[in-house]
Amino acid sequence: MIEKHIVLEDIDPVMLYGAGNTYLQIIKALYPKLRIVARDNVIRVLGDEEQMSAFEENIEKIRKHVLKYNSINEEDIIDIIKGRKTKDDTSKDVVVYNISGRPIKSRSENQQRLIDAYEKTDMVFAIGPAGTGKTYLSIALAVKALKEKTAKKIILSRPAVEAGEKLGFLPGDMKEKIDPYLQPLYDALEDMLPAVKLQDMLEKRVIQIAPLAFMRGRTLSDAVVILDEAQNTTTAQIRMFLTRMGWNTKMIITGDLTQVDLPHGTTSGLREAIDVLKDVDGISIINMNEKDIVRHKLVTKIVNAYKKADIRNIRPSSLQNEDTEIESRKQIR
Repeated sequence: MIEKHIVLEDIDPVMLYGAGNTYLQIIKALYPKLRIVARDNVIRVLGDEEQMSAFEENIEKIRKHVLKYNSINEEDIIDIIKGRKTKDDTSKDVVVYNISGRPIKSRSENQQRLIDAYEKTDMVFAIGPAGTGKTYLSIALAVKALKEKTAKKIILSRPAVEAGEKLGFLPGDMKEKIDPYLQPLYDALEDMLPAVKLQDMLEKRVIQIAPLAFMRGRTLSDAVVILDEAQNTTTAQIRMFLTRMGWNTKMIITGDLTQVDLPHGTTSGLREAIDVLKDVDGISIINMNEKDIVRHKLVTKIVNAYKKADIRNIRPSSLQNEDTEIESRKQIR
């Protein structure tokens, strides 16, 4: 008889053991020649050498299943140990699974184009209105790369451009001032990675979230790098960011050119970059539209209404009245 210890380092052991150790009891029943004791993230196994080898192999398969799908059930465990494919393994076109086990995949033609472009080229621009899944799908692709070990880290960035409040007037230190700008990135990550695992990755800087200003001087290698809200970059900023690209790195740049918060008269760096780089080999530009919106159906109607207003080159009447009132006050003064 031999004894081995198996350490579960990158998954929550409770997911593998099951509530009340129900899954662990199933595993024990399938290996009658082994004595299996689990405590915290360590499984201690004692018994027959042949079954020990099969047990180690299948525990590794179960671990990978949990890591990939963020879920497992009794049927999955039996299928894996019996050498059969699980239902999840037969699913097609899934990027990753969220923490509830829900598959994250393309939900429109242009979303699939974004996925395909990411696989084929090293730099992708995803341009489109709010709600088209640009940021969420990009982060899903980055999480997939991390899980499959095709990248060593994820680097997420946004320009900290004020849309009403000034940074200096917000409470707290610099991190607390900037975190609100990065919250959509945290939200997406929290939907795809268990809280404990995400916190560990942030602490170890496997996942880095930083404002664009902190990128200067860096070379970003072995990573998936995402620049979100790129419409709010200046020409100098986006040029600086794009030239940070190192070896074995993929970049995804997302933005909505209808929501530029830069000071009046400042050209969006994203708009200029698309024009300058549109014919460069190895760069893909994916233009998304209202048909790709996956939020509440009213979001599509709102986008269409503003699009029509832009085409007619008019402003909403309430804003026109506001302009008239402001002008009248100036004349009175």
